[in-house]
Amino acid sequence: MICVSIANCTATECLKALASVKAAEIRLETISGMDEAAVKWIFGSKAKLVATCRPGKMTDDKRKKLLLAAIGAGAAFVDIEVDAPDIYKQEIVKAAGAKGCEVIVSFHDNEKTPVREELEQIINWGFDSGADIVKIACQVDCKVDAARLLGLLDKERRLIVVGMGEEGKIVRIVAPLLGSEIAYVSAGKGKESASGQMTVDELEKKMKEISNGSD
Repeated sequence: MICVSIANCTATECLKALASVKAAEIRLETISGMDEAAVKWIFGSKAKLVATCRPGKMTDDKRKKLLLAAIGAGAAFVDIEVDAPDIYKQEIVKAAGAKGCEVIVSFHDNEKTPVREELEQIINWGFDSGADIVKIACQVDCKVDAARLLGLLDKERRLIVVGMGEEGKIVRIVAPLLGSEIAYVSAGKGKESASGQMTVDELEKKMKEISNGSD
């Protein structure tokens, strides 16, 4: 599934952007004026939505309330961090299960790609935390990093694998072709929510080239 990451806008702009997409990740912590009423308004749209609210800008209590509101309003997925407090994760996982919302437990490393053994431990931690899908997103600085991330897709398990940075673009392109569940794209040039993110047109073009064996 190709998913447009919507961030750094108002709730009204967010809802307007959803009119032209089938699936989107809503970065709640970056949307101005966000409250539970706005969340219900946004997640009542017809698009297939991922509710994400990263730490740093809000208290855990406020983040949890927004994510629970999104689940209640019909979010298809909710994304929670693997290193979040257990009680925080458990409450969201329970609420998601009751509403048929799939849980993405995510890990991000903005500095490096950890060794394979560490990544496997993180994946196991994610599934033990109640994940339906585990997301691994890491900074990629070389081909070895990219190969290590793509190698995670060599088993029958539900994963999202993302490479960040310029060198990580190959991971973003190839991972969906190898079974990575979601590919994140920007809403347009200059609207990237993570380094190395492409627009939907750019990603689809690159994926088609690889699928067709083009250079």
